[in-house]
Amino acid sequence: MKLIFFGTPTFAVPSLLKLFASTHDVTAVITQPDRPRGRGQRVSESPVKRMASCHSVRVLQPQKMKDPLFLETLKNLKPDLGVVAAYGKILPAQVLSVPSHGMINVHASLLPRYRGAAPIQRAVMAGETTTGITIIRLVMAMDAGPMLRKASYPILPNDTSETLARALSELGATTLIETIEDLDRRLDSAEPQDESLVTFAPRLSKDEGLIDWSRPGLSIHNQVRALQPWPHAFTYLQGSRYVIHKTTPADLPASPASRETEKFGEILEASADQLTVAAGASTAVRILEIQPESKRPLPTRAFLAGHTIEVGSIFSGPS
Repeated sequence: MKLIFFGTPTFAVPSLLKLFASTHDVTAVITQPDRPRGRGQRVSESPVKRMASCHSVRVLQPQKMKDPLFLETLKNLKPDLGVVAAYGKILPAQVLSVPSHGMINVHASLLPRYRGAAPIQRAVMAGETTTGITIIRLVMAMDAGPMLRKASYPILPNDTSETLARALSELGATTLIETIEDLDRRLDSAEPQDESLVTFAPRLSKDEGLIDWSRPGLSIHNQVRALQPWPHAFTYLQGSRYVIHKTTPADLPASPASRETEKFGEILEASADQLTVAAGASTAVRILEIQPESKRPLPTRAFLAGHTIEVGSIFSGPS
């Protein structure tokens, strides 16, 4: 078949590579315009564009999906099928109707759970133990199309959104190819989503990184790993901001006889490689990697060797 591929970030690259290695013809790759990216905010091309260019495939980067010239270009390609993997924009009806077999999407959750822009992060944040890939036929409603194929994948206790995204990108690529090789049957037997089971996964915002120490330790641990590699979990101590990169849930250490209760965010241990903080529901969080403001991330032992942190101090919000 003649394919057109829509994708932008690293997550989409394995799917594109699988299509290049298949018997099908990727006639064009559509990706987001070059934009400022990374710490230095230098204008750069997307990972999908770089990969397409390496394979000498035509790349289209429309500013607007309804641009008449872009739509005419797509129609002239006469594609049989469109494939979408983390493109980053909702496609209008004028685009969805171009391929003769419609368009299919690689979605990183077991639909109908976690429809939306951040399914991986939301699943980790919620403490889910299983996620996966769903290949759906695209319709106008967000991630609401009939399901063609599913593949499950475990979420391990210390998985981050970053490690899980790498695994799911490979699983998504494999599941995509399996779907395309059996496309006619899959389209005929597509399963509608149960609307009563729908949950949503809205895009992350920076302010979701602020740690609320009144929440249980496991919930805070899930927040920390869900927000890797962006926007990161963070907290404040005496007016300074600290990014928390790695944690583990912990039991409360034995309190001195002079103190019967701990305050949320109170530092209970701060020596050697032990940096333990009181959390809600009579639990604690052990910080394993921390980043002082404008500094590099450090393992706890190295951090405590260079910083004086007093037991009894309180991690909190901005002052």
